[in-house]
Parts: sequence; C-alpha cells; structure tokens
Amino acid sequence: MTPKRTSAADRTPLSLVILTMDTHLASAVARARPVLSHEMPGLSVALHAASEFAGQPAALARCKADIASADIIVVGMLFLEDHFMPILEDLRARREHCDAMICMVSAAEVVKLTRLGQFDMGKPASGPMALLKKLRGSNKDKASTGGAAQMKMLRRIPQMLRFVPGTAQDVRAYFLTMQYWLGGSDENVLNLLRHVVDRGVDGPRRVLRGQVKVAPPVEYPEVGLYHPRAAERLSTDLAALPLPPGREVRGTVGVLVLRSYLLSNNAGHYDAVLAALEARGLRVVPAFASGLDSRPAIDKYFIDNGNVLVDAVVSLTGFSLVGGPAYNDAKAAEEVLASLDVPYIAAHPVEFQTLDQWGGSDRGLLPVESTIMVAIPELDGATSPMVFGGRPGAPGVTCTGCHHACTFTADDRAQDMHTCPERALMLAARVSKLVALRRSQRAERKVAIVIFNFPPNASNVGSAAYLSVFFESLFHTLTAMKAQGYSVEVPPSVDALRRALLEGNAERHGADANVHALIATDDHVRRERWLKQIEAQWGPAPGRQLSNGRAIFVLGKQFGNVLIGVQPSFGYEGDPMRLLFEKGLAPTHAFSAFYRYLREDFGANAVLHFGTHGALEFMPGKQSGLSGACWPDRLIDDLPNIYLYASNNPSEGAIAKRRSGATLISYLTPPVAQAGLYKGLNELKSSIDRWRTMEPAAAERGAMAVLLQSQAAELNLADAEPLW
Repeated sequence: MTPKRTSAADRTPLSLVILTMDTHLASAVARARPVLSHEMPGLSVALHAASEFAGQPAALARCKADIASADIIVVGMLFLEDHFMPILEDLRARREHCDAMICMVSAAEVVKLTRLGQFDMGKPASGPMALLKKLRGSNKDKASTGGAAQMKMLRRIPQMLRFVPGTAQDVRAYFLTMQYWLGGSDENVLNLLRHVVDRGVDGPRRVLRGQVKVAPPVEYPEVGLYHPRAAERLSTDLAALPLPPGREVRGTVGVLVLRSYLLSNNAGHYDAVLAALEARGLRVVPAFASGLDSRPAIDKYFIDNGNVLVDAVVSLTGFSLVGGPAYNDAKAAEEVLASLDVPYIAAHPVEFQTLDQWGGSDRGLLPVESTIMVAIPELDGATSPMVFGGRPGAPGVTCTGCHHACTFTADDRAQDMHTCPERALMLAARVSKLVALRRSQRAERKVAIVIFNFPPNASNVGSAAYLSVFFESLFHTLTAMKAQGYSVEVPPSVDALRRALLEGNAERHGADANVHALIATDDHVRRERWLKQIEAQWGPAPGRQLSNGRAIFVLGKQFGNVLIGVQPSFGYEGDPMRLLFEKGLAPTHAFSAFYRYLREDFGANAVLHFGTHGALEFMPGKQSGLSGACWPDRLIDDLPNIYLYASNNPSEGAIAKRRSGATLISYLTPPVAQAGLYKGLNELKSSIDRWRTMEPAAAERGAMAVLLQSQAAELNLADAEPLW
C-alpha cells in the first residue's frame, strides 16, 4: 500500500478548540485525533469542558489561552451562566480574529457569536435565515413539538439550502455542523472536525479546504432503545431487548437515558445500573429520545394503546423530564407522569466533579448539580434523588464515599463516565421495593407508621407541627386503610388507640409508650453493621437510650399488618441540629436498631412518617447527593418512604425528600390562629397597662389620660373632645 503523500497544505498549522458542558465527547475526539493527524499533520484539537474548568483556575487559564490562539472555535451545550460567563469575553475578543466561530445549542449570548464565512448570527436575520425563521413558525409551541420534530427540521434545512448560492451555503454548513454534533458518534465527531476545517478555514489556512473527504452525517434513531447485551446496542424494536438472565421477571422498569452518551460510546454508568436492576429480576426498557424531551420515548415504549407497560420509571439523564438544563416544562412533565401513574425516580451522575471529590465532600452535590439534577426534576414530580455514577478520580485515588473504597486505575479513563457500584446497587434495591409494592395486594402489605416523641416524654408521644388532632388523624388514616383493603385491626375509638400506644405495658418497662419488642443486646451486636461507629459515640451496646441494660426497646403497637412505632430520641434534644452539622457523630443504638427492626424484623413494605417532623432526615451525612456513608441513607436503606408533612414548611420538607428519599404528602395548617392586635390597638393596650400600674396620686396620670384619649380617638373608640 502506497503511503499518502504529505503536501505543504497538509502541514499548515491549524488550532481547533471545542468548548462544551461536559466531557461525554472527549473520548470520541481522542479517537479522532490519530486519523486527523494522518490527514492534516498541522492540525491540533483541544477540548475544554465546563465540568472541568468551572471553579478550577488552572483549567480555566488553559482554556482561555487556547481560545486566544484558536483558528476555529466550536461551542456546544453551554447553557449555564456559571459555564459560559467565565469565557464569554474571551470568545468575544477572539471572534473577529479567528477563521470561524460556530456556537450551537447554547445560551443566546453564546449562539449569537457564531461567524462562519458570510453567516453572522450577530446581525439581524436576513436572506436564508429570515426564510428559515418563517418556515420554522412560532416558538410558542416549541416545548410541545418534541426533539424528534426539531431534529426532522434540522435534517431538512441542509437539503433545502443545498442548491441556494451565496450566504445560504454558510448557513447550510452551520446546520450540518449541528447535525454532526447532535449525532455525536465516533464517525460523526470525526466528520464534524473535518467539516468545520473544510468550511471554516480562511486566510493562509484556506489551502486546507478540499484536502480531506467529508462524509455526510450518519443518522441514528431519534427515538429508540438501548441495551449493552442486545444484538444491536441501539434499536427501535421492543421485542429485541433481552430479559434478565436466568431470573424470573418480577416487573418492568422504564429507564430514560441520554442519546448523546449512547452515540459517543460513553454509557458505562448506564450499563452497571441496568445490570443491577436485572439482577433483581426486573426487565429493563432503556429508552432515549433526541434532544432533552423524554416524552416521545415514554409514549412509544412505556405506553401501548393507553396501557402502561412499566411498573416504574427511572430517569438516569440527570435532567428534567421535559427541557433539560436549558428550560423546564413542569406542566408537560406532570401530564405525562399522571398518565403513567407509576413511581418516578430521578437519579443522576455527578457531572461537575469527580466521584472521589463527591465521596469525600461534606456538602455532596455542588450548587449547580443540586439545582439541575435535584431541584428542577422535583418540579416535575421526581422522588428519591440519588447519585449513581460520575467521572473517576486520578489513578491511585481512593473514593471515601462508602465502605467499598473504590480505587481508580489508569484503565479508568478520566473523561468517561463510570458507575458508583454501591449507589447502583442501592438504586436497584429501592426500585425493586417500589415495583414489588405496586404489584402486591393491599391486604398483604405491611406498613410501618412512625410517630414522634420530642422532647422525649410520655405527654409528647404523637406530636407534630400544626397537627393538633394527631391521634384523630392517625385513627382516620387507619380507618381509611382498612376501607381500602389493608389488613388493619382498627381500635374501637381514638381514645382506645391513644391508650394502646401510650399505656399498654409502658409502666412495667418504665418507658414513655408501649414496648412492642425487645431487641437483645447480643442480637443487636451481631446484626448492627455500623456498630463500631455507634459505640464510638454512645458507648457499648445497648446504650442508655430506650434500654433496660439487657435489651433495646422498640416502642409502639401493632394493629394487624400496620405497626405504629415511636421514633427514638436522637440523643441531643437540647441541640437538635448538632447531629446534622457536627462531623463524626452517629445515631444512638436505639435509633439505628429501630429502623433495622422495621426493615428486617417487622418486614415493612413501606414506611409512613406521620407529621412534621422527625429526626431521620437530620442525621449526619452529606447535604444532598448522599452516599452509603450517610446515616439517613443507611437507616432508610431500600424502604419506600412516605412522609405526611405540613404544607407551610417546604424548606425542611425538601430536606426530607433529598436526604431520606421521602415522597411528601402535604397536610394543611390550621385555618384559624390567634390573630393578636394590630399596631394601634397594641399601642393603646400598652398605654392602658401603664395607667393601671400608676399610683392614684402620680403626677404623670394627667398626661397619660390625654394620651389615652388621643389613641382611643384615632381608633374611633372615643371622642377627641371634651378632654377627659
């Protein structure tokens, strides 16, 4: 085979810089470099991701330096101000001095910097662009069109402009660049780089035009399915998806994934989650849609002629259901989730830090991660937010996020996604419990209702903020459960329920409520996974809280398949925030044993925390994005958690959702409260109180009488004259 001859044009120096949100295309770019180096030896390609340079001064300096010397700049997926603002002025400064700047699928401030040949997005729309805007129609219904429709238009535009001369060819080149980008496979990334060189170089580098052959964009399904074990990793055939290997199918889970990660062969973090779900006997339907609107995938693969085909939906995208990081259509998401009527869990990778950084952090998620991956999906109706993967740390670094203590190696490519094994297993366990709960008969379900006792005292058992009729509410809940088919032995009255819980054998044990069970010390020592940490804080088992020295008390009473349990105190009643904010603390022996009893001994299928609020969600651990080392996560484990919470306390309700996986059911605060007095009456009352304390012969009584009459007259309670 004759080697390709290298011309002077081939060796022309050319700097191409790619700027994007994350590193999902980094490996595809790395695989393209050897090919391009052979075709154009003078070409250098650099990729900078905001997930790496945001908040990292050294990385940001390297990015700015590359922008300052770049000949061609390609920008994609820079939506967030934290990502594009640090480099916006650098882009503006370089815009008129580089050959081309192509900005796509980003914030408006970035996109308008596009300059490719005669096509300038900074100028008013005219010619081909004005025509395209008319053809596109109004933006009012943009959210309802879906990614597939937008991609269809994107493919049509280059065809429409193919034979239109002049500026239209530069416009066509721009939209072809976007096609390559959004179809970001190895082939498309390679040809994207060839294409922007062929269409973008100018000045002394113009000799590089026409030097390499540029293949058209490879098209992939806009809506489809993915499975690493399928004959074809990407397909549109639901029947082609494999079943869980060697296991009875116990349910079906719809899994939403990002098409961009699949096309760039960067789906390792998805694969481990799918395997963990299948290991639980769950059939997975991993579906994707182009753009950031998941509705087409849901409509095509999770619903068939109005029949819902899945028992739960898990989003691994890290974004909202409709809109991603750029915008959020919570109303549209609410509609599609209501039509499914199944549990919806939004899990997420850590995008803007490495796994070891997250694992070793007290905060957990970064503010931008908490906003994009937790808060916005919550507006859709997502529950139980949790991390499942991210990018690895440097070779030799060990993640301290949990007892697995994963150490990264040189084989773990720093810019590719990986799973967190412990989190993937926990995610699968929680989804499995939700599916089993949904498929079970109500009469078979065992439900633990947790009530609170703060501060610890018999008179405070069954207390909750703004739920003054606590036992009445609890009684009505049991009655409603029985009416709906749950196996509940409802006491004859509210008073009978109160006595069963507060009295019973409480006096015999010297406890604040009925003792439902005794956990022997030996049993606790044998079964408590985190015994060493608890004993370091509270001394040897069984501890002093809820203990007779030989066993730990579980307070509560069982009514058929419903156990009403009293949450133990958390040890620092005088300083309830201490557990949350002080490092190295642990819950008491009794607190940990209580939740283990609900999970393993009683065998609860779900837990209902009754009223605002308990201590579980305030236990030590990360603020958000909890790991297996965080106590709320350890204690709730895989139990489905429902929380009856006051509607006027959304901030602490969010803590319960994010730190204990709770699904909140709101109750209203009392409609009547003590009104008090408004300002004028308050002042009059104060003056009257002073008058009453004066001696009859006091000299200031005359002046006070004048003041009283004046204040009363302003309130229309007395005449201003004659003077009293």
